[in-house]
Amino acid sequence: MAVPGPGYAITARVEAPPSATAAGDLAVAVGRVGGVMTAFDVVESRTDSIIVDISCNALSERHAEEITEALGALDGVRVRNVSDRTFLVHLGGKIEVNAKVGLRTREDLSRAYTPGVARVCQAIARRPDDARRLTIKRNTVAVVTDGSAVLGLGNLGAAAAMPVMEGKAALFKRFAGVDAWPVCLDTQDTEEIIRTVEVLAPVYGGINLEDIAAPACFEIEARLRESLDIPVFHDDQHGTAVVVLGALRNALRVVGKRAEDCRIVVCGVGAAGSAIIRLLLPLGPADLIAVDVDGIIHAEREGLHPSLRWVADQTNVQGRTGDVHDALPGADVFIGVSAPNLLHADDIRGMADDAIVFALANPDPEIDPGIAQHHAAVVATGRSDYPNQINNVLAFPGIFRGLLDAQARGISDAMLLAASAAIADVVAEPNPLFIVPSVFDSTVSPAVAAAVRKVSEAEGAELESVQAALDLGAQSAEGVTQEDL
Repeated sequence: MAVPGPGYAITARVEAPPSATAAGDLAVAVGRVGGVMTAFDVVESRTDSIIVDISCNALSERHAEEITEALGALDGVRVRNVSDRTFLVHLGGKIEVNAKVGLRTREDLSRAYTPGVARVCQAIARRPDDARRLTIKRNTVAVVTDGSAVLGLGNLGAAAAMPVMEGKAALFKRFAGVDAWPVCLDTQDTEEIIRTVEVLAPVYGGINLEDIAAPACFEIEARLRESLDIPVFHDDQHGTAVVVLGALRNALRVVGKRAEDCRIVVCGVGAAGSAIIRLLLPLGPADLIAVDVDGIIHAEREGLHPSLRWVADQTNVQGRTGDVHDALPGADVFIGVSAPNLLHADDIRGMADDAIVFALANPDPEIDPGIAQHHAAVVATGRSDYPNQINNVLAFPGIFRGLLDAQARGISDAMLLAASAAIADVVAEPNPLFIVPSVFDSTVSPAVAAAVRKVSEAEGAELESVQAALDLGAQSAEGVTQEDL
């Protein structure tokens, strides 16, 4: 069952009689309709009345209205105004730009801007790679969206996506010291998106694609990775997959199972589901079954999109058919990134002993976690009000910190697997209620960054070695004539 939370917090300014029971009456009114009072502050006291601010957590906007109505229904009480505390956080936006250098004197201006800046421009023109050293490119990421899949709300467009992208940028800074900026594109044409990101790319050291609907997100990411010399990372895909894999590593430790002995069901094969499957395959599970809205994906299913054809070729070794209910009996692991309330208690009861259930649909999971906990050994959700929250903020700040520190030109599955292992290893002694670290654990981002940087630098050294061998071969071939051949 959902509980009132800070996402729907309000503060009501109330005028009430100055009686000894006023505070208790107000608190009871809030509790009677299911609200949770978090603060009671007296703003003003008079002989005939008191003015108080009552802060409450609610379940929804309608529930917040019910709390307000309950307060106003008390004798002698008048609700002056109500503030939605979430909207107050967003007033004027959540991020800003600050100069890193002092601009107090003419000398400061001469070095930071004209005429001194001209020398830096000329240096970069001679050696474009110096932009990574001498500009914000060294520590800056573009958070790019077309607004076609905003959270779980659907196609809201570029402007409505801005609060999410601002929040993402704030998380980058808070958890990894990365400067990120929202780039909300007023187009949902794949070619326009790709070309726009390409022409903006010189400013950035990495591209974080966000809230772009499948299947367009797959092509956009793949083509940008081919055309750009900086890492391109679709967080809805790979960020989710990294945290899921890290959590699964620890969940398997808790139940004493090996991935290669497990049958895993992934429900939802969009951006997140496809990436989860991609990272699960190297673990070599006994079987991996993917399910979408049309049922179990198998090689004989007609009309498969190319992205689903790849899934069909890589999964379901027994050729199972049916729907998610047919996939679950005997399964060791369920990972849901799909839709709310798909499963029942019987579905979880029919899974293997010591089952693992990751019901990650947000805000309402595939099954009520309270029900799942009666039948599964380990349960995780995407919610903050239950144990084991699968939250992308455990992954993407540290991943980009590592990529930027390594001055990486791309991102590989090996880096993502290293990131997932780093997240898992932060939890020294996992238990059923603690398989992933807190998002506020200050050791997570540095651990992920170090793991990603290590792999990136190793891959870079290998590429340099290969290139050196090719160059040496080319030099050796100089002067060889057709007759020699």
